[in-house]
Amino acid sequence: MAKIMKRTVDALLPEPDRDVFAWDTEVRGFGVRVKPSGVKTFLIQYRNAEGRTRRLVLGQYGALTPDTARDLARKKLTAVAEGEDPSADRHATRAGMTVSEVCDWYLEQAEAGRILGRNRRPIKASTLHMDRSRIETHIKPLLGSRLVSGLTLRDIEGMQADIAAGKSARGRKKGRGGRSTGGAGVASRTIGTLRGLLGHAARLKIIGGNPAEGVRQLAGERRQRRLSDDELRHLGQVMREAASEGEHPTGLAAVRLMLLTGFRRMEVLGLERLWFSRKEHCIRFPDTKSGAQIRVLGEAAMDCIESLPGGDGSRFFFPADWGDGHFIGVVRVLDRVCLKAKLKDVTPHILRHTFASVAGDLGFSELTIAGLLGHSARRVTQRYVHLDTALVVAADHVSAEIGQMLDGGVAVKHPKKAPKKHLATAMAA
Repeated sequence: MAKIMKRTVDALLPEPDRDVFAWDTEVRGFGVRVKPSGVKTFLIQYRNAEGRTRRLVLGQYGALTPDTARDLARKKLTAVAEGEDPSADRHATRAGMTVSEVCDWYLEQAEAGRILGRNRRPIKASTLHMDRSRIETHIKPLLGSRLVSGLTLRDIEGMQADIAAGKSARGRKKGRGGRSTGGAGVASRTIGTLRGLLGHAARLKIIGGNPAEGVRQLAGERRQRRLSDDELRHLGQVMREAASEGEHPTGLAAVRLMLLTGFRRMEVLGLERLWFSRKEHCIRFPDTKSGAQIRVLGEAAMDCIESLPGGDGSRFFFPADWGDGHFIGVVRVLDRVCLKAKLKDVTPHILRHTFASVAGDLGFSELTIAGLLGHSARRVTQRYVHLDTALVVAADHVSAEIGQMLDGGVAVKHPKKAPKKHLATAMAA
């Protein structure tokens, strides 16, 4: 590589999945980095007294010219030769970082895949989306300007109380996006996000310690709502009426499949045709909230899936009305149908809870229900139970029971007979 000059830096182009580097031939260790976002920064790379490789960012291109950055690099590298470690010195100054600065550091590092979550894998984009929302909506407005080194448990639990009381609430934004009303559940989850990101920063020595360690989170209100048998029959009748009146057929089908499977909203909406196997009674999810999973399906659920139209070549069972993506408007459809049916407080999560409750009414064990829902249970890895015969029987009976009620039939509430080698018995052996 030649000497780094303005035309050299201007000619560097970003790559989508990695950083691009160019190194100077005049000052060894001086270079420029291009992030996938297109941001260009000058830096030095060196070995400290312990022989460890370090990098120190000097500044962004534009704020610094190549010549100015080269002069600064010479000074820093001279200090390295004299035994100093400018990167460590800069990290030491981060004791004065604000909460906002640590939040920005966390989001940048996590989005680049450099921070691992609880499953020892990079944090998922969906999780980061929620983290960013809580940071921008609650954490920064209430604590963003505070120094991390000065935070106490009283400050953090005070923020939790303020969120629960609605002090960081906001109205609905323009365009896509919801509104924030606060509450105990939102407050508790936000504290969890703050404690987690501060924990990552402390573990990686960005801050001296985690001031949120030991914080007491508010207990969220447990959702006891489920649809009763009569409500399921009434909902099914209203859905048939809504279909005849022109309600969105894709949304109605998604609501029905959520009830027949207990799948999460996005698991249903993002369902791809290649994942479905009628022969094996299952969906093979390459990724879920809990990682890759195989989830069994009952006959009624498979009939529902196979009744869906072809989707004009879409890979999704529930394609979007336009574009190549999947349908996203199921909540609005569910809200309209429930308004017509005069059913209150019904969400996709309530449909999932209803599926689990019906399974419990039919006498299936907690372990079997956990397997149907894709939950981890008793430290049993999912790969050992995903095609257990009892699990397939349970999925058949639960989906048939719910399907019968949706279609106007009378539910038969008694435990079904499962094979002798019941799932719980098999796993206890």
